[in-house]
Amino acid sequence: MKRSSVGTVMTGHVIKAASDASFKEVAHLLHEHRISGLPVVDADGSVIGVVSETDLLARQVEAEDPYHPPRRFHWPRIGSASRRRRVKARARTAGQLMSQPVITIGADADISYAARTMARHGVERLPVVDGTQHLLGIITRHDLLQVFLRADSDIRRDVIDEVLVRTLSLPPQAISVTVRHGVVTLAGEVEHRSDAGIAVRTARQVDGVVAVDDQLTFRLDDPHVQVSDQSQHGVADDWLRKL
Repeated sequence: MKRSSVGTVMTGHVIKAASDASFKEVAHLLHEHRISGLPVVDADGSVIGVVSETDLLARQVEAEDPYHPPRRFHWPRIGSASRRRRVKARARTAGQLMSQPVITIGADADISYAARTMARHGVERLPVVDGTQHLLGIITRHDLLQVFLRADSDIRRDVIDEVLVRTLSLPPQAISVTVRHGVVTLAGEVEHRSDAGIAVRTARQVDGVVAVDDQLTFRLDDPHVQVSDQSQHGVADDWLRKL
């Protein structure tokens, strides 16, 4: 099935910083373009890290509170996370501020894979790179939501083509397909119970589908095929809620 790829929704014009960009230059880029993070590239344009607002704010977090009475003695904080914060608090360049290793993704990757990657690593953006880590674009959580802006008529057309015609080899009018606010309703009779399950699962994979309301019946039961008892199946349950 043809799915939207990262390359179709990514931002091609990327605000980036060189590794030797100053702290203030990075802060100015984030403020001017109203973004919360940007990739850091080397002289060849390859991604080597990512700088976010959190990285810059480490300086404020580690700074002494002028309104708090100084303590005569305190145990120094230890641990890798604390050491990284102290390093960032003294950072003067993007190369010192940036977080590594950088999590990247290819332009041909499926957007659902991009969503899972963001959720797994707890990041809000992914630099899009080629095989040599050269920066091609950037994809954010906001970009991933674009797929759910598709018109119901476009979703219905793709469901009919992908589910009925290509997958089940049925004529377009074999079962009823309606779409409202991204929710697909499949109604009518198919030959086998497994056909109904395949129809629901395939419809879920169509870009822009929020959920599938299964109202299909079948003539013959498949004894070795298990079909979910849930009447509604939503792609949002797979990855969107993890963002």
